[in-house]
Amino acid sequence: MTPSNWHNKLSHPAQWGGIETAVLDNGSGRGTRIAWINTGTGLRYKVVIDRAMDIADAFYNQHGLAWISQVGITPPQPFSDRGIDWLRTFTGGLLTTCGLTHAGGPESDEYGQRGLHDEISNIPAEIESIIQPDPARGQFDMSITGRIRQTRVFGPSLELRRTISGTLGQPTIRIHDEVINRGNTAAPHMLLYHFNFGWPLADEGTDIVWQGSWQPRHPDQNNKIFVEGNDFRKCPAPREDHNGAGEEVALIDPTADANGICTTGLYNANLGFALALRFRKEQLPWLTNWQHWGQGEYVTGLEPGTHPPIGQAAARAQQTLLFLEPGESRRYEVEIEILSKEDAIQSFLGK
Repeated sequence: MTPSNWHNKLSHPAQWGGIETAVLDNGSGRGTRIAWINTGTGLRYKVVIDRAMDIADAFYNQHGLAWISQVGITPPQPFSDRGIDWLRTFTGGLLTTCGLTHAGGPESDEYGQRGLHDEISNIPAEIESIIQPDPARGQFDMSITGRIRQTRVFGPSLELRRTISGTLGQPTIRIHDEVINRGNTAAPHMLLYHFNFGWPLADEGTDIVWQGSWQPRHPDQNNKIFVEGNDFRKCPAPREDHNGAGEEVALIDPTADANGICTTGLYNANLGFALALRFRKEQLPWLTNWQHWGQGEYVTGLEPGTHPPIGQAAARAQQTLLFLEPGESRRYEVEIEILSKEDAIQSFLGK
């Protein structure tokens, strides 16, 4: 909650929090635009402006929330759109956006070639506005808004208008997205929010919280985690069989509350807080739980989406592929909140 004793003590809002833009000047990320956002509650995070305004580092007090891959932050590479080249630039981070026309593995058909998880995360944003908090004027909200254009001559031509916002004194990240068809023909549309959680939030015994019916992504394989009766809602110790490309994935039809809100996230009892991730079922009817417990590459993903990551071809075959007509748009809202009070944590856990 916003403290009440700040009056006549604050010389500059940055003493409390706000948005600071910068350019990385070293290593693989050199030249990449970023924005640090500090909520003044211990929750602070790095928006990578040049990578679709995705979120890389994120912390609550001294504790990291996000998994950062060995790749780290890199500048956008717009031609990483064939095969699995996307993995060469996959930061992980708190959020990597997948889409806007395809979410899933690489594929090719009569409609074209599509690389792993499509193009949007390798496209820079054009910043439209930054609104700073100004407590002296009663303005505690802050936001950064940008436009990311995934387009080509002859189409499809889609635009993501993204606003990331928060409020001083509240440990919350709000993401408001609008996807607009700027072209003159109908465009296929798939969107996946690839949230990635790492140590120390994700640790042995951390609860992975979600509710809903589920199935393993590959039910015909020898699954060891997503098996009926197995406790796959607790983070395990690192697993040798997940070294390299080892992983398992559950495709979930998440349960919404009376207001149509789905809630997922993690709770680490040793750290004393939970991270709640909320989204609207009508906008994002699917949730994917990625578990990859490799040694030195320890991560779980919770990924709301318009579809599971089955790819455009499968969605087309199932007649679930979305299409946006010229000028048509779809809106999405996703929220992350840090819960540190016991009653809020118990409610999150459904107790």
